[in-house]
Amino acid sequence: MALLVKGRALSRFVRRRLLVLTAAPDRKNLAALRKLVESGRVTPAVDRTYPLREVPEAIRYLEVEHARAKVVITV
Repeated sequence: MALLVKGRALSRFVRRRLLVLTAAPDRKNLAALRKLVESGRVTPAVDRTYPLREVPEAIRYLEVEHARAKVVITV
């Protein structure tokens, strides 16, 4: 979130612009993505995995350590 605020503030003074891309998941796109992952053509980038009992630690890692990829919670 801080990156978004900083980007908006700096965009008034520099030529570069911060662009935030969002996508609404739908059944068709998720099915296509699932096929790509299952076939091995796409590999998800996972930074760390945490068991369900360590969710507070996972959130702390996201906030403080600046995760470079997805943080996964497992059951």
